[in-house]
Amino acid sequence: MKYSYPKESMAHLEEWSRPIACGAWVLYLWIGGPPSTLSTALAQNQAAAIANDENLAIQRACEFLLSKQRIDGAVVDQQYDTTMTSLAIMAMASVGNLPTSPGRQGEAVRRALDFVLQADRQEPNGYFGNRDGSRMYGHGITTLMLTEMLGMGADQQQDDRILAACQKAIDLILSAQQQTKASRFQGGWRYTPNSTDSDLSVSVWQLLALRSAKNDELNVPSGAIDAAIKYLERSYVARLDSRGIPTQSLAGFSYLPDNQNATFAMTAAGLLAMQVCGQYESPLVSGSTEWLLRNPPKWKDRYFFYGMYYYAQGMHQRGGNIAEDAKRVARELLLPQQQNDGSWMAPGGEELGAGKVYATCLAILSLSVEYHYLPIYQR
Repeated sequence: MKYSYPKESMAHLEEWSRPIACGAWVLYLWIGGPPSTLSTALAQNQAAAIANDENLAIQRACEFLLSKQRIDGAVVDQQYDTTMTSLAIMAMASVGNLPTSPGRQGEAVRRALDFVLQADRQEPNGYFGNRDGSRMYGHGITTLMLTEMLGMGADQQQDDRILAACQKAIDLILSAQQQTKASRFQGGWRYTPNSTDSDLSVSVWQLLALRSAKNDELNVPSGAIDAAIKYLERSYVARLDSRGIPTQSLAGFSYLPDNQNATFAMTAAGLLAMQVCGQYESPLVSGSTEWLLRNPPKWKDRYFFYGMYYYAQGMHQRGGNIAEDAKRVARELLLPQQQNDGSWMAPGGEELGAGKVYATCLAILSLSVEYHYLPIYQR
């Protein structure tokens, strides 16, 4: 269902934008300014209207998330309550709704954090993926959320609880990476802490958590990042020569290592992962960027919201015209698909069963990368 603005919101937008357009015509007709003056004013008016559309969409999406918060603080509409609540916290925080914020939004984030920090959510070994059944996917997402929120708690007590949970969760990620695996899977992660294989989808969440933890000055050995980079290189569809240079200038990433099937979601995830590891000048980064420019996302792509989240972040990291173009693509794909209740819902496939909270959180995170409220968005 396509999104239509409430009458009062549309009226406010029209009332706000009309003076700008009229003023441009007056300037052009009465003062006789050059055509460039008119075009500049109209372009500014259009840009302001687009930004207003985006802000309204984000506000309505946040209201939807608030409507899905349970009495115990969880934000969820289907399953995986720890993981979905963690995504909701990141989505709310990405647009400035922090545990210290006044009003309903701040209170909702505080309660959501308290839910995730309950003793029964995390096992003694640090694992978050068992209680809600989300496995290492959920563990990576929840760990990333906690490392991003470290130092942003509602008070010192909440910050202390976040810190205690963070290091245990990071230690589990490091332990899972060190499981005995075949050489092609080394350096990555998969579904459980003791998995003996790896895939890119699970691995990128763990990498984001490790990078965020390293920013927090938690204990993350550099060898863990180095091993992850080697795993990423094996997940790139172009072969690397003896110097580590791809044999093709344009290529993407695949779900499993040594595979030739590049996809939108995996290429976007791989692009961000390489940059998170500090490999900004890598030919794998330039090659996957070019692949995404030639194969831009489409609404009915498989794992659209998952891929869009990584696409928005990864292309934003590239900066300049690439970042601006990706921002435009995200807006054009997401804004028309917002539901009447402020949510988003996957167009089909595996993501459809994840629910509206999942899709809405990733949509907000995709639209908010330029705001820099979350440290992981910063280069």
